[in-house]
Amino acid sequence: MKGKSRNQDQINLLQVNLRDMLNPKEPLYQLADSINWDYFEREFSEYYIDFGRPAKPIRLMVSLLILKQMYSISDDEVVESWTQNPYYQYFSGMDVFQWQLPCVSSDLTHFRKRIGAAGAEKIFKNSIDVHGQKSDENEVLIDSTVMEKNITFPTRRRPGL
Repeated sequence: MKGKSRNQDQINLLQVNLRDMLNPKEPLYQLADSINWDYFEREFSEYYIDFGRPAKPIRLMVSLLILKQMYSISDDEVVESWTQNPYYQYFSGMDVFQWQLPCVSSDLTHFRKRIGAAGAEKIFKNSIDVHGQKSDENEVLIDSTVMEKNITFPTRRRPGL
């Protein structure tokens, strides 16, 4: 059963809204507002059935996969750091700060299996499309400064002297 996202229009009087609390100039904040999350809801809804235990919301799972790739961290690390980072939570569609883990790390593995390679490709294609023409580079610069050079430092003693 597909998980339901919260109604973002309803105001919670007892908790501060993440949208009001965070810096709107932060890149992750801006990225969250520029991604078309409804696209993922439409594309991945076909992988869910209408009965059984509700799954985690699609936006949450997609956002965790994107964060995992952006910061090159493991499933465990992205789930654990999610509770400590309000920008991660805002990126995942939460309206107020959450104190509990969003899911167990094995849920990310199950979600990846559910959407398959085609679903992962849709996520990465969409993230490239968000950047528009910035992602189309005509030339690539390669740095060759890692090559060793024949330099001896005056503090180093040479053998035989």
